[in-house]
Amino acid sequence: MTDLLGKTRSTHNCGELNAKHIGKEVVLMGWVQRRRDHGGVIFVDLRDREGITQVVFNPVTDKEVHEKAHAIRSEYVLGVRGVVDPRPEGMVNPGLRTGEVEIMVAELKILNTAQTPPFLIEEKIDVSESVRLKYRHIDLRRPQLQKNIILRHKASASVRQYLNANGFLEIETPFLTRSTPEGARDYLVPSRVNPGQFYALPQSPQIFKQLLMISGFDRYYQIVRCFRDEDLRADRQPEFTQIDFEMSFMGEEDIMGISEGMIKNLFQDVLDMEIEIPFPRITYAEAISRFGLDKPDIRFDLELKDISDIVEDSGFKVFSSVVKKGGIVKALNAKGCVDFSRKEIDDLTELVAIYRAKGLAWIKIREDKWQSPIEKFFTDKEKEKMVQRLAIEPGDLVFFVADVPQVANEALGQLRNHLGKRLGLINEKEFRFTWVTHFPLLEYDETEKRYQSLHHPFTAPFEEDYELLSTNPLAVKSRAYDLVLNGSEIGGGSIRIHQRDMQEKVFEALGMDRKTYEEKFGFLLSALDSGAPPHGGIAFGFDRLVMILCGQPSIRDVIPFPKTQKAACLLTNAPSEAGKDQLDELSLKVKRLEP
Repeated sequence: MTDLLGKTRSTHNCGELNAKHIGKEVVLMGWVQRRRDHGGVIFVDLRDREGITQVVFNPVTDKEVHEKAHAIRSEYVLGVRGVVDPRPEGMVNPGLRTGEVEIMVAELKILNTAQTPPFLIEEKIDVSESVRLKYRHIDLRRPQLQKNIILRHKASASVRQYLNANGFLEIETPFLTRSTPEGARDYLVPSRVNPGQFYALPQSPQIFKQLLMISGFDRYYQIVRCFRDEDLRADRQPEFTQIDFEMSFMGEEDIMGISEGMIKNLFQDVLDMEIEIPFPRITYAEAISRFGLDKPDIRFDLELKDISDIVEDSGFKVFSSVVKKGGIVKALNAKGCVDFSRKEIDDLTELVAIYRAKGLAWIKIREDKWQSPIEKFFTDKEKEKMVQRLAIEPGDLVFFVADVPQVANEALGQLRNHLGKRLGLINEKEFRFTWVTHFPLLEYDETEKRYQSLHHPFTAPFEEDYELLSTNPLAVKSRAYDLVLNGSEIGGGSIRIHQRDMQEKVFEALGMDRKTYEEKFGFLLSALDSGAPPHGGIAFGFDRLVMILCGQPSIRDVIPFPKTQKAACLLTNAPSEAGKDQLDELSLKVKRLEP
């Protein structure tokens, strides 16, 4: 037999043979999906990343090969040579691309054996995610995960092709850099040759891509790995990938236009779907007002309404007192939900409590009356105004949250998203994009009692707001923009500060003194002094974008080797303890914390 690992290679993959190949001799290699013995004839489904082909071992055709096939078990690695035959009448499998044919095997080589896998290599399996991640090398054999990883490859190829065609240069930036903790925690890397000093893994290439603009590389991009030591969720990982690009001598319109073209090209290449551009745009203030969140899902209505002016003098003191203290009362009309039970309403009250709402008031609109513990506190005139503003009709259930603006908006915004899913208002196959613009430059952190950047400290304010930095910082609007898809932020960027004096003013607004910002960012300030062009850019969360393209609920299903929610790799048991010799080389000593 010809060596199937030597001179002979596969002539085809396991997903491409069909009726036009009948009569041809082929060589296939792959894994055993399943083995069946039917009256002495052995059938094996041979699998690779492209699909499955049925191969047949018949004692009449070749007794020696048939005897050898008795040893085959699931996940064995095989090489087979044989002739493509049509399947017998009535045995065609329309669910397989190769379902019209089978291979009558003349030669077999068992390339490797395999232990029984911990779970079946099938689309749907009843096994915990922790087991899947522990045996990720096996989990990755499942067709759905292989499709996800292949789509991920196609997506990155599409992005590169588009940006290359638009004059961008792919330039790598350092992974070992300086810690500048202004957002999430950095991952620190101790330096052996500089004892007691540390590198940080980059949370983004932000400063380096700005330096590239100053260096004259006016169109840069990377599909780059980034690192953040933060609490994890289904759409977060400690190490993640982003599509990162920056442009000089460009404004918001140019950058958003390039982004839209990239997304349109990506959906066409990967999903064969036509996306209409330009995308709609709303301001941050409008997004918060209508949807409660700065990443609105615009696939359905159910918008929030501010009724503070209607209830500021009402007899319901919970509402009126909140308004008098500078808070707001927002309402959400859940159309047709009048028959929600008290238990269902209590569950929704618990939901908004997660977002710090102190309560969830409600009114059921019956044909002949308003039903609620609070309806008696409102005058007929106040009710009439609510009817007009909220488009109230019999059968509706109106929810209210009274609190400071941030809490009232976020709580009702999250309730809106929950009801959109629960009431079937969302078309899961629809993709709706929107740009959110004109974000506040700063927000105030009550815990630290200082201003923080809403995006990052290198975001430029609008020129007309420059003077407000020293008199009313929270009123300053930034030249930032986020791209939102189906309620998820998939990209965020801004026009950057390119003048030293403005960068220093922003640092000072953030509570940094000159010594602090010179120590942290002196190299950037020096670079801005050397003739920095106007520039801006954007970064897209590549993992999150691929997750949406694949229709998966978690980014862990589109990353080959992801971490758990505790930032652990169950496959390799990372992180792990370092040996004493390693720690001594790094001048480190581990302090054990009390349990």
